[in-house]
Amino acid sequence: MSYGEMLEVMTSVGGALRTIPCMGDGDTGYGNAVNTKRTVQGYARAGMAGIMIEDQVAPKRCGHTRDKAVIGRDEAVARVRAAVDAAREGGDDILILARTDSRATDGLREAIERCQAFREAGADITFLEAPRTAEEMSAYCSEVDGPKMANLLTGGVTPALPPAELEAMGYSIAAFPLDLINASIVSMRAALEGLKQGKPPQELSLSFEELQEVVGFKEYYEEEAKYKV
Repeated sequence: MSYGEMLEVMTSVGGALRTIPCMGDGDTGYGNAVNTKRTVQGYARAGMAGIMIEDQVAPKRCGHTRDKAVIGRDEAVARVRAAVDAAREGGDDILILARTDSRATDGLREAIERCQAFREAGADITFLEAPRTAEEMSAYCSEVDGPKMANLLTGGVTPALPPAELEAMGYSIAAFPLDLINASIVSMRAALEGLKQGKPPQELSLSFEELQEVVGFKEYYEEEAKYKV
């Protein structure tokens, strides 16, 4: 997705952003350090509480897949510094989450040192993507100060540890990016197979009353009642 497409999505959910803190994926900043500043400023105006900036080569790849490539450390730090400057210069209340994918390309030591450099550059939160063992996760947490994020993909390379264990290790944020879409696909397949066989799976279905509540019928009826004649 492009910078413009991301802004369009943020604008479409703008009302929710005023009540629910949301972290926006700023990708690689959509260009050089100057582009990164513009990206941060745009996300802040759209209402984001935070933005993630990473050190992959564009176009980026999923953190747990093959053939990733990262930019040099100095350029990566400059990108983060530009993001931090954008937040401070504009007086925007937006947090900078700095991500590195260098574990896969240059090893754990380089990834840890990049996160340390990101903190020195002013990043509020760091994110070392795709550590491969609990020991690697622990080393990252012990050697990098400040808030840290873990990315937990079922079937990915990082151990999917329980939230309490992650917190004890030193993580502040845990992302579960695929679990809901995975569960929805499994449920839809089961529902479609049930419908095909003439047996809708009741265990996957809400009652009609619950469904109406979830999709907002109650609020609609309350609004409708204001204008009855």
